[in-house]
Amino acid sequence: MAQTFSTIALIGKYQSPDVAESVLQLAAFLRGRGVGVLIEQGTASAIGAGGDFALATYEDIGARADLAVVLGGDGTMLNTARRLAAHEVPLVGVNQGRLGFLTDIAREDACERIAEIIDGRYVAECRSMLAAEVLRGDERVFHTLALNDVVINKGDLGRMIEFDLAIDGEFVYTQRSDGMIVSTPTGSTAYALSSNGPILHPRVGGIAIVPLCPHALTARPVTLPDDCRVDLTLLPPHDARVHFDGQARFDARAGDCLRITRSPLQVRLLHPEGYSYFAMLREKLHWSAAPRHP
Repeated sequence: MAQTFSTIALIGKYQSPDVAESVLQLAAFLRGRGVGVLIEQGTASAIGAGGDFALATYEDIGARADLAVVLGGDGTMLNTARRLAAHEVPLVGVNQGRLGFLTDIAREDACERIAEIIDGRYVAECRSMLAAEVLRGDERVFHTLALNDVVINKGDLGRMIEFDLAIDGEFVYTQRSDGMIVSTPTGSTAYALSSNGPILHPRVGGIAIVPLCPHALTARPVTLPDDCRVDLTLLPPHDARVHFDGQARFDARAGDCLRITRSPLQVRLLHPEGYSYFAMLREKLHWSAAPRHP
């Protein structure tokens, strides 16, 4: 049975006035359909929509909205997904960016496609997330979620870092490299893909670990079951930087352990009818494109 969407939140690309027209147009359209509209307060401030529509924090959106429409690129969707995951608010993405693996509705089609979703014509899917924490001795000094990936790398240093990899408490190897990407299936088409990682279908229950420029050429990407625990322990004297979805970050010290597991939280994405994961890949990755001639 299709869900009823009586209140819809609109969230625009962070501090981007370029989304103003799209947000206001969609807000007016939804109001005309008799739908309650919330505009995320940072979005409203950026586009000057303070007096026309109800403003809401992410906490308000989590408590009141039946659906959140994200207008921006994949970065905006990743940020929104992490902030609303605990509230189980389904998300729809309108692409105002470039590639748009997660924001699959074209800007010019937004009103028509959102209307179809309101009418119950949509495809729903759940995407897994990673729970990551940094352990310093017996103390947890940082923790957060990631929808795409967790990346540990050398930061601003010009040299490689060294760390131990353990899976479910079992030592796997010591690696010397620029770092490691730990990716969900959603993130397999992001940074991991550019580092020769595998593409994982969103329904695959897996976590990919992808080395970054390893010193040993035999270090290869590995796909693990998603019930595994991944531990990366920095070896002295190396410090490193840890990135979460390319947005949040933490400066780790020698001896710190980065622990990653699948989160019990999921992100629910809604797509227009006819959505195809493989058609999306074909478009974004230019599969089957005719070769260019000089």
